[in-house]
Amino acid sequence: MRLTHPTEDEAIDLDKADLFDPVVHAEGDPHAIWLAMRTHDPVHWQQLRPDLGFWSATVYDDVAKVLRDHTAFTSEHGTLLNLLGRKDAAGGKQLPATDPPRHTRMRSPVQRALNGRAVEGHRGVIRDEVRRLFAGIVDGEPFDFAELTDQLPMAVIGTLMGLDRGDWSHLTLLTTQAVAPDDPEFVRPEGAQATLHRAHRELFACLQDALAKRWGGGTGDLIDVLSTMEFEDGGGPLTAGEIVSNCYSLLLGANVTTPHVPNAALAELSATGTYADWAEHPELLDGGIEEALRWSSPTSHFIRYARHDVQLGKVTVRAGEAVAAWIGSANRDASVFPDPYTFDVRRNARRHLAFGVGPHFCLGHALVRITLEEFFQELFAQFEHFGPAGEPEHLHSNFIAGIKHLPLVATRRKG
Repeated sequence: MRLTHPTEDEAIDLDKADLFDPVVHAEGDPHAIWLAMRTHDPVHWQQLRPDLGFWSATVYDDVAKVLRDHTAFTSEHGTLLNLLGRKDAAGGKQLPATDPPRHTRMRSPVQRALNGRAVEGHRGVIRDEVRRLFAGIVDGEPFDFAELTDQLPMAVIGTLMGLDRGDWSHLTLLTTQAVAPDDPEFVRPEGAQATLHRAHRELFACLQDALAKRWGGGTGDLIDVLSTMEFEDGGGPLTAGEIVSNCYSLLLGANVTTPHVPNAALAELSATGTYADWAEHPELLDGGIEEALRWSSPTSHFIRYARHDVQLGKVTVRAGEAVAAWIGSANRDASVFPDPYTFDVRRNARRHLAFGVGPHFCLGHALVRITLEEFFQELFAQFEHFGPAGEPEHLHSNFIAGIKHLPLVATRRKG
Protein backbone atom coordinates (compact mmCIF):
# COMPACT_ATOMS: atom_id res chain seq x y z
CA MET A 1 0.00 0.00 0.00
CA ARG A 2 1.18 3.52 -0.80
CA LEU A 3 1.92 5.38 2.45
CA THR A 4 0.97 8.94 1.58
CA HIS A 5 0.65 12.18 3.51
CA PRO A 6 -2.89 13.39 2.65
CA THR A 7 -4.49 16.61 3.86
CA GLU A 8 -8.09 17.47 4.66
CA ASP A 9 -8.05 19.90 1.72
CA GLU A 10 -8.10 17.02 -0.78
CA ALA A 11 -11.50 16.58 -2.42
CA ILE A 12 -12.57 12.94 -2.14
CA ASP A 13 -15.93 11.77 -3.45
CA LEU A 14 -16.74 9.05 -0.93
CA ASP A 15 -19.61 7.77 -3.07
CA LYS A 16 -17.02 6.78 -5.68
CA ALA A 17 -14.28 5.62 -3.29
CA ASP A 18 -13.65 1.89 -3.65
CA LEU A 19 -11.75 0.36 -0.75
CA PHE A 20 -12.55 -3.12 -2.04
CA ASP A 21 -10.37 -2.69 -5.16
CA PRO A 22 -6.78 -3.97 -4.63
CA VAL A 23 -5.55 -1.55 -7.31
CA VAL A 24 -6.64 1.39 -5.14
CA HIS A 25 -4.41 0.13 -2.35
CA ALA A 26 -1.40 -0.42 -4.64
CA GLU A 27 -1.65 2.55 -6.98
CA GLY A 28 -4.26 4.90 -5.52
CA ASP A 29 -4.45 6.74 -2.21
CA PRO A 30 -6.36 4.79 0.46
CA HIS A 31 -4.96 7.05 3.18
CA ALA A 32 -6.67 10.05 1.57
CA ILE A 33 -9.93 8.07 1.43
CA TRP A 34 -9.61 7.06 5.09
CA LEU A 35 -8.89 10.64 6.14
CA ALA A 36 -11.99 11.84 4.31
CA MET A 37 -14.06 9.10 5.95
CA ARG A 38 -12.72 9.85 9.44
CA THR A 39 -13.55 13.52 8.89
CA HIS A 40 -16.93 13.28 7.17
CA ASP A 41 -18.35 9.75 7.44
CA PRO A 42 -16.49 7.61 10.01
CA VAL A 43 -18.71 4.55 9.49
CA HIS A 44 -19.25 4.52 5.74
CA TRP A 45 -21.37 2.17 3.63
CA GLN A 46 -19.98 0.91 0.31
CA GLN A 47 -22.38 -0.85 -2.06
CA LEU A 48 -20.56 -3.42 -4.20
CA ARG A 49 -23.62 -4.73 -6.04
CA PRO A 50 -27.38 -4.61 -5.41
CA ASP A 51 -27.27 -7.49 -2.94
CA LEU A 52 -23.84 -6.92 -1.37
CA GLY A 53 -22.03 -4.18 0.53
CA PHE A 54 -20.08 -3.47 3.70
CA TRP A 55 -19.46 -0.84 6.33
CA SER A 56 -16.02 0.76 6.75
CA ALA A 57 -15.06 1.62 10.34
CA THR A 58 -12.24 4.16 10.17
CA VAL A 59 -11.75 5.96 13.50
CA TYR A 60 -9.68 4.35 16.25
CA ASP A 61 -12.44 3.75 18.81
CA ASP A 62 -14.83 2.20 16.30
CA VAL A 63 -12.15 -0.08 14.83
CA ALA A 64 -11.14 -1.21 18.32
CA LYS A 65 -14.78 -1.89 19.25
CA VAL A 66 -15.40 -4.04 16.17
CA LEU A 67 -12.26 -6.10 16.81
CA ARG A 68 -12.70 -6.38 20.57
CA ASP A 69 -16.42 -7.03 21.06
CA HIS A 70 -17.01 -10.64 20.01
CA THR A 71 -20.46 -10.58 21.62
CA ALA A 72 -21.58 -8.01 19.03
CA PHE A 73 -19.37 -8.97 16.07
CA THR A 74 -18.47 -12.48 14.93
CA SER A 75 -15.45 -13.78 13.02
CA GLU A 76 -17.11 -17.04 11.99
CA HIS A 77 -18.63 -15.83 8.69
CA GLY A 78 -15.33 -14.66 7.20
CA THR A 79 -12.63 -12.20 8.19
CA LEU A 80 -11.49 -10.77 4.82
CA LEU A 81 -13.14 -8.58 2.20
CA ASN A 82 -12.21 -11.13 -0.47
CA LEU A 83 -14.66 -13.57 1.15
CA LEU A 84 -17.56 -11.12 1.18
CA GLY A 85 -20.73 -12.76 -0.09
CA ARG A 86 -19.26 -16.27 0.10
CA LYS A 87 -19.36 -18.89 2.84
CA ASP A 88 -16.03 -19.17 4.64
CA ALA A 89 -15.07 -22.85 4.76
CA ALA A 90 -12.81 -22.06 7.73
CA GLY A 91 -15.67 -20.59 9.77
CA GLY A 92 -15.74 -22.09 13.24
CA LYS A 93 -12.76 -24.35 12.43
CA GLN A 94 -9.59 -22.28 12.04
CA LEU A 95 -8.29 -19.87 14.65
CA PRO A 96 -8.88 -16.59 12.77
CA ALA A 97 -12.47 -17.62 11.99
CA THR A 98 -13.64 -18.74 15.44
CA ASP A 99 -15.13 -16.87 18.39
CA PRO A 100 -14.68 -17.46 22.12
CA PRO A 101 -15.01 -19.81 23.89
CA ARG A 102 -13.89 -22.19 21.11
CA HIS A 103 -11.29 -19.68 19.92
CA THR A 104 -9.85 -19.35 23.42
CA ARG A 105 -9.61 -23.13 23.79
CA MET A 106 -7.89 -23.57 20.41
CA ARG A 107 -5.54 -20.67 21.03
CA SER A 108 -4.29 -21.53 24.51
CA PRO A 109 -1.78 -24.30 23.64
CA VAL A 110 0.02 -22.37 20.93
CA GLN A 111 -0.08 -19.24 23.07
CA ARG A 112 1.89 -21.12 25.73
CA ALA A 113 4.38 -22.24 23.06
CA LEU A 114 4.86 -18.66 21.85
CA ASN A 115 4.79 -16.57 25.00
CA GLY A 116 7.62 -14.12 25.66
CA ARG A 117 9.66 -16.52 27.76
CA ALA A 118 9.35 -19.35 25.23
CA VAL A 119 10.37 -17.31 22.18
CA GLU A 120 13.22 -15.54 23.98
CA GLY A 121 15.18 -18.78 23.71
CA HIS A 122 15.07 -18.48 19.92
CA ARG A 123 16.74 -15.05 19.83
CA GLY A 124 20.15 -16.46 18.86
CA VAL A 125 18.69 -18.43 15.94
CA ILE A 126 16.86 -15.33 14.72
CA ARG A 127 20.04 -13.23 14.96
CA ASP A 128 21.97 -15.78 12.91
CA GLU A 129 19.30 -15.78 10.19
CA VAL A 130 19.28 -11.97 10.04
CA ARG A 131 23.07 -11.88 9.68
CA ARG A 132 22.87 -14.47 6.91
CA LEU A 133 20.44 -12.27 5.00
CA PHE A 134 22.53 -9.12 5.44
CA ALA A 135 25.72 -10.85 4.32
CA GLY A 136 24.55 -10.68 0.72
CA ILE A 137 24.20 -6.87 0.62
CA VAL A 138 27.05 -5.32 -1.37
CA ASP A 139 28.24 -1.89 -0.22
CA GLY A 140 27.18 0.84 -2.64
CA GLU A 141 25.33 -1.42 -5.08
CA PRO A 142 21.55 -1.22 -5.66
CA PHE A 143 19.56 -4.15 -4.30
CA ASP A 144 15.93 -5.01 -3.58
CA PHE A 145 15.42 -4.59 0.16
CA ALA A 146 11.93 -6.12 -0.06
CA GLU A 147 13.30 -9.22 -1.74
CA LEU A 148 15.63 -9.62 1.24
CA THR A 149 12.99 -9.06 3.93
CA ASP A 150 10.66 -11.43 2.08
CA GLN A 151 12.97 -14.23 3.21
CA LEU A 152 12.97 -13.19 6.87
CA PRO A 153 9.68 -14.61 8.21
CA MET A 154 10.20 -18.05 6.70
CA ALA A 155 13.79 -18.10 7.93
CA VAL A 156 12.42 -17.58 11.45
CA ILE A 157 9.14 -19.51 11.53
CA GLY A 158 10.48 -22.18 9.15
CA THR A 159 13.38 -22.81 11.52
CA LEU A 160 11.14 -22.89 14.60
CA MET A 161 8.71 -25.28 12.92
CA GLY A 162 11.49 -27.45 11.56
CA LEU A 163 10.32 -27.01 7.95
CA ASP A 164 12.78 -28.06 5.26
CA ARG A 165 14.94 -25.11 4.18
CA GLY A 166 14.57 -26.22 0.56
CA ASP A 167 10.81 -25.54 0.82
CA TRP A 168 11.07 -22.03 2.29
CA SER A 169 11.10 -20.13 -0.99
CA HIS A 170 8.02 -21.94 -2.31
CA LEU A 171 6.18 -21.57 1.00
CA THR A 172 6.90 -17.83 0.95
CA LEU A 173 5.38 -17.61 -2.53
CA LEU A 174 2.32 -19.58 -1.41
CA THR A 175 1.71 -17.33 1.61
CA THR A 176 1.96 -14.25 -0.62
CA GLN A 177 -0.52 -15.78 -3.07
CA ALA A 178 -2.83 -16.60 -0.15
CA VAL A 179 -3.00 -12.97 0.99
CA ALA A 180 -2.59 -11.16 -2.37
CA PRO A 181 -4.11 -13.43 -5.04
CA ASP A 182 -5.02 -10.41 -7.20
CA ASP A 183 -1.46 -9.13 -7.57
CA PRO A 184 -0.34 -9.35 -11.24
CA GLU A 185 3.05 -10.69 -10.19
CA PHE A 186 1.63 -13.60 -8.20
CA VAL A 187 -1.76 -14.45 -9.75
CA ARG A 188 -1.99 -17.73 -11.62
CA PRO A 189 -3.27 -17.84 -15.23
CA GLU A 190 -6.55 -19.35 -13.97
CA GLY A 191 -7.34 -16.20 -11.98
CA ALA A 192 -7.34 -14.85 -8.43
CA GLN A 193 -9.77 -17.36 -6.88
CA ALA A 194 -7.85 -20.30 -8.33
CA THR A 195 -4.62 -18.75 -7.03
CA LEU A 196 -6.09 -18.41 -3.55
CA HIS A 197 -7.54 -21.93 -3.41
CA ARG A 198 -4.39 -23.59 -4.70
CA ALA A 199 -2.18 -21.67 -2.27
CA HIS A 200 -4.38 -22.76 0.66
CA ARG A 201 -4.37 -26.40 -0.47
CA GLU A 202 -0.61 -26.55 -0.93
CA LEU A 203 0.12 -24.84 2.39
CA PHE A 204 -2.14 -27.23 4.29
CA ALA A 205 -0.65 -30.22 2.47
CA CYS A 206 2.87 -29.12 3.40
CA LEU A 207 1.97 -28.68 7.07
CA GLN A 208 0.09 -31.98 7.20
CA ASP A 209 3.15 -33.71 5.77
CA ALA A 210 5.44 -31.99 8.29
CA LEU A 211 3.16 -33.06 11.15
CA ALA A 212 3.06 -36.67 9.93
CA LYS A 213 6.86 -36.79 9.94
CA ARG A 214 7.15 -35.37 13.46
CA TRP A 215 4.22 -36.91 15.33
CA GLY A 216 5.66 -38.27 18.54
CA GLY A 217 9.20 -37.94 17.18
CA GLY A 218 10.58 -35.72 19.92
CA THR A 219 12.23 -33.29 17.49
CA GLY A 220 11.64 -30.35 19.82
CA ASP A 221 10.49 -27.95 17.11
CA LEU A 222 7.21 -26.02 17.32
CA ILE A 223 5.17 -28.62 15.45
CA ASP A 224 6.47 -31.33 17.77
CA VAL A 225 5.72 -29.20 20.85
CA LEU A 226 2.14 -28.64 19.69
CA SER A 227 1.67 -32.34 18.98
CA THR A 228 2.48 -33.17 22.62
CA MET A 229 0.57 -30.31 24.27
CA GLU A 230 -2.81 -30.73 25.94
CA PHE A 231 -5.66 -28.29 26.44
CA GLU A 232 -5.61 -26.56 29.81
CA ASP A 233 -9.25 -27.54 30.45
CA GLY A 234 -8.34 -31.22 30.56
CA GLY A 235 -9.68 -31.84 27.07
CA GLY A 236 -6.69 -33.90 26.01
CA PRO A 237 -4.19 -33.27 23.20
CA LEU A 238 -4.78 -31.20 20.09
CA THR A 239 -6.09 -33.04 17.06
CA ALA A 240 -4.03 -33.14 13.89
CA GLY A 241 -6.46 -30.65 12.34
CA GLU A 242 -6.07 -28.22 15.25
CA ILE A 243 -2.27 -28.42 15.07
CA VAL A 244 -2.22 -27.80 11.32
CA SER A 245 -4.72 -24.94 11.71
CA ASN A 246 -2.56 -23.29 14.37
CA CYS A 247 0.59 -23.69 12.28
CA TYR A 248 -1.18 -22.32 9.20
CA SER A 249 -2.24 -19.23 11.15
CA LEU A 250 1.30 -18.71 12.40
CA LEU A 251 2.79 -19.17 8.95
CA LEU A 252 0.45 -16.64 7.37
CA GLY A 253 0.72 -14.24 10.30
CA ALA A 254 4.51 -14.21 10.19
CA ASN A 255 4.62 -13.61 6.45
CA VAL A 256 1.96 -10.92 6.68
CA THR A 257 3.61 -8.84 9.40
CA THR A 258 7.34 -9.34 9.62
CA PRO A 259 8.66 -8.24 6.19
CA HIS A 260 6.34 -5.28 5.66
CA VAL A 261 7.27 -3.44 8.87
CA PRO A 262 10.96 -2.91 7.93
CA ASN A 263 9.98 -2.33 4.29
CA ALA A 264 7.65 0.55 5.16
CA ALA A 265 10.10 1.98 7.70
CA LEU A 266 13.10 1.89 5.32
CA ALA A 267 11.05 3.31 2.45
CA GLU A 268 10.27 6.35 4.61
CA LEU A 269 13.68 6.67 6.31
CA SER A 270 15.60 6.42 3.03
CA ALA A 271 13.29 8.84 1.21
CA THR A 272 13.45 11.46 3.98
CA GLY A 273 17.12 10.99 4.89
CA THR A 274 16.23 10.28 8.53
CA TYR A 275 17.75 6.80 8.87
CA ALA A 276 20.57 8.03 11.13
CA ASP A 277 18.13 9.68 13.52
CA TRP A 278 17.00 6.21 14.58
CA ALA A 279 20.14 4.19 13.85
CA GLU A 280 22.39 6.39 16.01
CA HIS A 281 20.12 6.26 19.06
CA PRO A 282 19.93 2.70 20.45
CA GLU A 283 17.74 3.90 23.32
CA LEU A 284 15.00 4.50 20.73
CA LEU A 285 15.02 0.93 19.40
CA ASP A 286 11.92 -0.40 21.18
CA GLY A 287 9.81 2.73 20.78
CA GLY A 288 10.88 3.02 17.16
CA ILE A 289 9.70 -0.52 16.47
CA GLU A 290 6.27 0.30 17.90
CA GLU A 291 6.17 3.37 15.64
CA ALA A 292 7.21 1.22 12.67
CA LEU A 293 4.32 -1.14 13.46
CA ARG A 294 1.90 1.80 13.61
CA TRP A 295 3.33 3.35 10.46
CA SER A 296 3.27 0.19 8.37
CA SER A 297 0.01 -1.31 9.71
CA PRO A 298 0.73 -4.38 7.57
CA THR A 299 -2.73 -5.89 8.09
CA SER A 300 -5.03 -3.28 6.56
CA HIS A 301 -8.35 -4.70 7.72
CA PHE A 302 -10.33 -7.50 9.27
CA ILE A 303 -14.00 -8.15 8.60
CA ARG A 304 -16.54 -8.85 11.31
CA TYR A 305 -20.30 -9.51 11.00
CA ALA A 306 -22.89 -8.02 13.34
CA ARG A 307 -24.57 -10.70 15.48
CA HIS A 308 -27.47 -8.33 16.13
CA ASP A 309 -28.25 -4.68 15.47
CA VAL A 310 -25.29 -2.68 16.83
CA GLN A 311 -24.78 1.05 17.24
CA LEU A 312 -21.38 1.99 15.80
CA GLY A 313 -20.65 5.68 15.92
CA LYS A 314 -23.76 7.40 14.56
CA VAL A 315 -25.02 4.51 12.45
CA THR A 316 -26.85 1.28 13.20
CA VAL A 317 -25.19 -1.81 11.77
CA ARG A 318 -27.95 -4.33 11.12
CA ALA A 319 -27.67 -7.99 12.09
CA GLY A 320 -25.73 -9.90 9.46
CA GLU A 321 -24.05 -6.87 7.90
CA ALA A 322 -20.28 -6.85 7.38
CA VAL A 323 -17.94 -4.27 8.88
CA ALA A 324 -14.39 -3.74 7.65
CA ALA A 325 -12.29 -2.58 10.59
CA TRP A 326 -9.57 -0.56 8.82
CA ILE A 327 -6.50 -0.88 11.04
CA GLY A 328 -4.44 1.28 8.70
CA SER A 329 -6.93 4.11 9.21
CA ALA A 330 -7.17 3.70 13.00
CA ASN A 331 -3.39 3.97 13.25
CA ARG A 332 -3.56 7.38 11.48
CA ASP A 333 -6.30 8.77 13.73
CA ALA A 334 -4.96 12.16 14.86
CA SER A 335 -7.05 12.07 18.05
CA VAL A 336 -4.87 9.17 19.22
CA PHE A 337 -1.63 9.79 17.30
CA PRO A 338 -0.97 13.53 16.80
CA ASP A 339 0.75 14.41 13.51
CA PRO A 340 -0.03 10.87 12.29
CA TYR A 341 1.59 11.21 8.86
CA THR A 342 5.05 11.74 10.35
CA PHE A 343 7.24 8.73 11.14
CA ASP A 344 8.50 9.71 14.60
CA VAL A 345 10.64 7.20 16.50
CA ARG A 346 10.25 9.34 19.64
CA ARG A 347 6.47 8.96 19.60
CA ASN A 348 4.69 6.77 22.16
CA ALA A 349 2.92 4.54 19.63
CA ARG A 350 2.10 1.64 21.94
CA ARG A 351 -1.65 2.03 21.47
CA HIS A 352 -1.34 1.04 17.81
CA LEU A 353 -3.62 -1.70 16.51
CA ALA A 354 -1.11 -3.37 14.18
CA PHE A 355 -1.45 -6.58 16.20
CA GLY A 356 -5.20 -6.15 16.54
CA VAL A 357 -6.99 -6.04 19.88
CA GLY A 358 -9.28 -8.35 21.83
CA PRO A 359 -9.60 -12.14 21.47
CA HIS A 360 -7.76 -12.22 18.14
CA PHE A 361 -4.75 -10.18 19.28
CA CYS A 362 -1.80 -11.44 17.22
CA LEU A 363 -0.80 -14.87 18.47
CA GLY A 364 2.84 -14.43 17.44
CA HIS A 365 3.32 -10.86 18.66
CA ALA A 366 6.21 -11.76 20.99
CA LEU A 367 8.01 -13.60 18.18
CA VAL A 368 7.43 -10.71 15.77
CA ARG A 369 8.78 -8.17 18.26
CA ILE A 370 11.92 -10.21 18.97
CA THR A 371 12.47 -10.72 15.24
CA LEU A 372 12.14 -6.98 14.59
CA GLU A 373 14.45 -6.18 17.52
CA GLU A 374 17.17 -8.44 16.12
CA PHE A 375 16.58 -7.19 12.57
CA PHE A 376 16.86 -3.49 13.38
CA GLN A 377 19.70 -3.94 15.89
CA GLU A 378 21.75 -5.76 13.28
CA LEU A 379 20.72 -3.33 10.53
CA PHE A 380 21.86 -0.32 12.56
CA ALA A 381 25.09 -2.06 13.60
CA GLN A 382 26.10 -2.99 10.04
CA PHE A 383 24.81 -0.10 7.92
CA GLU A 384 25.45 3.62 8.16
CA HIS A 385 23.08 4.82 5.46
CA PHE A 386 20.35 3.75 3.04
CA GLY A 387 19.30 5.74 0.00
CA PRO A 388 16.60 5.15 -2.61
CA ALA A 389 17.64 3.47 -5.87
CA GLY A 390 14.23 3.48 -7.57
CA GLU A 391 10.51 3.65 -6.90
CA PRO A 392 8.85 1.15 -4.53
CA GLU A 393 6.29 -1.25 -5.98
CA HIS A 394 3.28 -2.01 -3.82
CA LEU A 395 1.35 -5.22 -3.34
CA HIS A 396 -2.07 -5.35 -5.01
CA SER A 397 -4.08 -6.30 -1.93
CA ASN A 398 -6.87 -4.78 0.13
CA PHE A 399 -5.74 -6.96 3.05
CA ILE A 400 -1.96 -6.51 3.24
CA ALA A 401 -0.29 -3.10 3.13
CA GLY A 402 2.87 -4.43 1.53
CA ILE A 403 5.82 -3.29 -0.53
CA LYS A 404 6.92 -6.04 -2.90
CA HIS A 405 9.96 -4.26 -4.40
CA LEU A 406 12.06 -1.60 -2.66
CA PRO A 407 15.27 -0.63 -4.54
CA LEU A 408 17.86 0.78 -2.13
CA VAL A 409 21.59 1.46 -1.94
CA ALA A 410 23.34 0.69 1.36
CA THR A 411 26.51 2.10 2.89
CA ARG A 412 28.18 -0.27 5.35
CA ARG A 413 29.83 1.00 8.50
CA LYS A 414 33.62 1.07 8.34
CA GLY A 415 35.79 -0.93 10.70
